[in-house]
Amino acid sequence: MLLKKLTLVVLVLTFMSSGLSYASDSMLSPHGYAIDYIQGEGDVKGIKLAYQYHPEHLQSLFKNTHIYLESSINFWQYGTENNHQTNTVLALSPVFQYPIGSVAGIPLFFEAGIGVSLINDTHFAGKDVSTHYQFEDRLGFVADFGKTKAALRYLHYSNAGFKSPNPGLDFISLSLARRF
Repeated sequence: MLLKKLTLVVLVLTFMSSGLSYASDSMLSPHGYAIDYIQGEGDVKGIKLAYQYHPEHLQSLFKNTHIYLESSINFWQYGTENNHQTNTVLALSPVFQYPIGSVAGIPLFFEAGIGVSLINDTHFAGKDVSTHYQFEDRLGFVADFGKTKAALRYLHYSNAGFKSPNPGLDFISLSLARRF
């Protein structure tokens, strides 16, 4: 319950302070942050706090593709308030965004990335994921408001079969990101 309230407060404050504004990438700082509300299988809920770095020199690697690096910390909770498990995850991912169109003048992007993560507890939410080291895969759609971006993502954590069992952990996230 506390995690739900904290997540809601953080998302509302971020959205209110973001002041949706349109700006070209060249006018924006290469530094930014993101706050995600995460909903996983069963009763898993969480929050993800991320630092994003958008290096200018990576933007010319692939035509029409925006590339950034994201480091994050995740806090997950499973179960009821009086009987729950928590887990902490550190992650680092390169992320690729490709334009797919626009709606009402708002640019839309498809997003994909595969990174690495370090998970605190390998026994979580009734699953044994075997290793502390996991891959963080993501697919999503992003609406670009300039300094502020909103995203809906699918996140998957697994060890890619390096050790069994490897059931993986799946999440849907709602994210707000802001460039400084």
